[in-house]
Amino acid sequence: MTKRAFTISEWTELYQGGGQTPRDLIYKLIAGLDSHDPALILICPDWYVEKQLLQLEKAENKTLPLYGIPFVVKDNIDVSGLVTTAACPEFAYVAKENAQVVDRLINAGAILVGKTNLDQFATGLVGTRSPFGVVPNTFDANYISGGSSSGSASMVARGIVPFSLGTDTAGSGRIPAGLNNIVGLKATPGKVPMQGVLPACKTLDVVSIFSLIVADAAKVLAIIEDSEDKKIPPLFVNQNAWFRNGDGLPKIGVPVCPLLDKEIGYEKAFENSVAKMNEKFEVAKIDMTLFDQVAQLLYEGPWVAERFITIEDLYKSKSEAIDPTVKKVIEKALQFDAISTFKKQYELEDLKKKTQDIWREIDVLVVPTTPTCPTIGAVAEEPILRNSELGTYTNFVNLLGLCAIAIPASMSDSGLPFGITLIAPNGFDHALVQLARIFEKDNTLFLGKSLRSKLPLDQEFHSAPASRPSIEIAVVGAHLKGMPLHHQIQNSTCKWIETTVTAKEYRLFALANTQPPKPGLVRVEEEGGKAIEVEVYQMPLDQVGEFLKQIPEPLGLGSIKLKSGRFVKGFICEPIGFLGAKEISEFGGWRGYLEND
Repeated sequence: MTKRAFTISEWTELYQGGGQTPRDLIYKLIAGLDSHDPALILICPDWYVEKQLLQLEKAENKTLPLYGIPFVVKDNIDVSGLVTTAACPEFAYVAKENAQVVDRLINAGAILVGKTNLDQFATGLVGTRSPFGVVPNTFDANYISGGSSSGSASMVARGIVPFSLGTDTAGSGRIPAGLNNIVGLKATPGKVPMQGVLPACKTLDVVSIFSLIVADAAKVLAIIEDSEDKKIPPLFVNQNAWFRNGDGLPKIGVPVCPLLDKEIGYEKAFENSVAKMNEKFEVAKIDMTLFDQVAQLLYEGPWVAERFITIEDLYKSKSEAIDPTVKKVIEKALQFDAISTFKKQYELEDLKKKTQDIWREIDVLVVPTTPTCPTIGAVAEEPILRNSELGTYTNFVNLLGLCAIAIPASMSDSGLPFGITLIAPNGFDHALVQLARIFEKDNTLFLGKSLRSKLPLDQEFHSAPASRPSIEIAVVGAHLKGMPLHHQIQNSTCKWIETTVTAKEYRLFALANTQPPKPGLVRVEEEGGKAIEVEVYQMPLDQVGEFLKQIPEPLGLGSIKLKSGRFVKGFICEPIGFLGAKEISEFGGWRGYLEND
């Protein structure tokens, strides 16, 4: 590689330069992998890599969103023809087909190069419960990496691959991110397909994404998520302004009394994070008691029985093959019967209802990703206690059906990374990504394990990844935020992308005899035009037809050129509409005209 590539966009640039191909770079990458690296359980064999490269070359489509991008997956995710171990050699089997998420990534052009280490059967938050070795923290090898997706996080933090897949039940996709200075995105349970993923807790598991920057995690989510999700998230206080319409900023909740490790600098680090939030957002202190009660159910309640289902045959035939701590945790399942299971389910439902009062007061909960980072030795001495401490701010999330993204926040005084996690209600995944970008832009940390400082390009992606097939539509007049017809945009479940201006090739007119008053936009020669303000929204394709029915003549939808040079769909006007119209181009947009008229 003539230069190191760390993010998806940097890998793409290497290919676009014309002199390098996936075949060249992927084999160089694999040749540099260490078979003794504790983060890796399997390096993909040449025959498997060749199969992927031939598929990519046959497609001859360099515009694939992940063209030639290398990645790794946690070894509880099936890959056809390769062994899945879940960090237990005696349990190992050869997968007959790809997990659905793996299929989607490979079809998008990505190249799988390995499978990664984990806490056995994804039971643990420490990264030490594996016969394949302990995965150390990338900043200080005396400390844990976090788990259970330890290997996947380590590979990204060290810049070996730009993204990886883990899984998350109790925080396995967030804690390793926080402890290794990377991004960990965990979608709403059910948003990402779980076919081909070995269950830990089948009703709670989510495939998670690790990356160096938020934009890369968002891009991968848009590829692996179920695109036919028609659910419209409910509106809560303040979300009507920001989550749905992009107007204003959300109200942030933070723990009223966070219990953090003062000795390694986490207490001070979170205080600094909250101080920064107060500069930009309205921040409220939240009593975490209800969330703590939910968290206790995960390992002290019957959900641990789901973990036992996966290993039941092995437990009965060869229980000594199971890690002693993992075995001790999972054996709790034998304590529960049907009556106690239903009682705990009722308790969870009651707690869910009570937490809704909190979500009526805030839009987003921001917590420390984890309250501490123990040494590997401390975990060995008290494995269950140390593990339990790590899940303080993660264990409740999936039980409540929430979405979350862990992002780097600062380096603590001890030299260990400190991360925060943004949590939002069910279904607000892409809105949460947009908020994480705002936090990320204020972050001056180097990427991962001191790989390099951020580049402006890393922060740019023009639109929130669509959760279902969509098009971008620019509005210029009565459909703008705060205008009389904006409700039509809201009713179409659009996502706000940006407020920008057209290219300097347009003139704007106030049309005559229209109710409510509307402008008309026309494209002219560049010398005679001006840049006109527009708002760009992402509209689901299945909403476009109904939206079109509401557009009165002489207006219609056409193509509009933005200042960036890209074209989006937007409102244009038939020539007859300009009869009797007043030119208002000098005001730079409909809003400017109304404010000055």
